[in-house]
Amino acid sequence: MSGCIDWGRIDLVVFDVDGTLYDASRLRRMMLAQLLAAAWSERSLHTLRVLRTFRSVREALGREEHPAFLDLQYTRTATHAGCDADTVRALVQQWMEQRPLAMLRACRWPQVEAVFHGLRAAGKPVAVWSDYPAQDKLRALGLHADLVVAATDPEIARLKPDPRGLLALLERTGVPAARALMVGDRLDRDAQAARRVGAQALVLGRRAPPGVQAFRRYDDPVFTPLLEAPALARA
Repeated sequence: MSGCIDWGRIDLVVFDVDGTLYDASRLRRMMLAQLLAAAWSERSLHTLRVLRTFRSVREALGREEHPAFLDLQYTRTATHAGCDADTVRALVQQWMEQRPLAMLRACRWPQVEAVFHGLRAAGKPVAVWSDYPAQDKLRALGLHADLVVAATDPEIARLKPDPRGLLALLERTGVPAARALMVGDRLDRDAQAARRVGAQALVLGRRAPPGVQAFRRYDDPVFTPLLEAPALARA
């Protein structure tokens, strides 16, 4: 169900990346085909196991809100997968950061670029806050953000739902939390982080709990003022 946002009372919109700006399920299917081809060629499932373990470890580190996740994401994965941390780092860089870039544009959600344009036309900065490096993904998606922070930035070094990345964006823009909107695809990470600082949240999905608004597509009614009236008056 689409929610109702008073865009006149929003001065900053912060987007998550993975699953929010593009169809993550489609990308995973495309990447799985490449991984299976590589596994067949190498006669080994090692890469698949390492990447699956890495994702699991990262999820756990996010739940723990561990302050040392930047190193632990590799060392803990290496321990579980029976290899060294440098191997994990290299596989993550190849299969999770570099190879998917060529496929991202094909997975971009329809109308997301129009929403970005509508926000800028209304004088509202577009920011991105991701748990993964985001600059290369934005370029591959053909999208531009005015401000970008990632959990992997040394000055952030926190995974969602820790709100440090969101707080950094609020500080850089001088926008009060109450006039900021977090757009994401996860209630437990994106919406939770917004709640902790007093920002609003808009979640991609069919349902949301009380206090959190949801949308299914970027041409849903919640975005109509941005898509049809680029010169939306500021409050």
